[in-house]
Amino acid sequence: MQIISTDYGNKITLDLVNIILANREYLSEIDGAIGDGDHGINMAKGFNLCAKAIEGRTISLSEGFEEISDALMEGIGGSMGPLYGSFFMGMSDSIADKACLTQQDFFSMLNNGLIELQDISSANVGDKCLMDTLIPAINAFEASMLAGNDFKQSLNSMQTAAIAGRDSTLDLVAKIGRASRLGERSRGVLDAGATSCCLLLCQLADSVEKQNVLINV
Repeated sequence: MQIISTDYGNKITLDLVNIILANREYLSEIDGAIGDGDHGINMAKGFNLCAKAIEGRTISLSEGFEEISDALMEGIGGSMGPLYGSFFMGMSDSIADKACLTQQDFFSMLNNGLIELQDISSANVGDKCLMDTLIPAINAFEASMLAGNDFKQSLNSMQTAAIAGRDSTLDLVAKIGRASRLGERSRGVLDAGATSCCLLLCQLADSVEKQNVLINV
């Protein structure tokens, strides 16, 4: 059986910080096509605040997610702060008392994050938003797990579904948010939230797989 040690909170959290910082301009460029053009700027600001908050500390994965949540909820404007903040807080709460995570624990963590997010958002797949990435990715992880695949295979399935979900927004018409006012003109552009969600989920999977976080027991 494979498990994740939650002692790697610093490494995984900083990996998530760095993937957003590295894509700051890209995310804002995408957002600028049909939105305010500040998604990358705001996300980078929030994740930078998180990096400063954990500097010099040794934290668990739950604490890392909590710091991301706090930074996004308190440090950035717009709708994405509360949305991502709720997601990361839901994940943090789910694993708060765990020293390691099984495959089922990891799924429950993702799903609890989604539940918390859905408490403040009615958005769904097809609305051209982060849900187009997040929901298929979580469903793919669960389906792989239930099919008897190992942890790494399920993480790979999650990544594949996240990428497909992100790419699906290219052909969607926005139904929520500022872009929804554009109607058909919102088609033909990736959604910034779906793109940042894909970056985060794929980086999370990579961090677990490649940093010796995934342990055979």
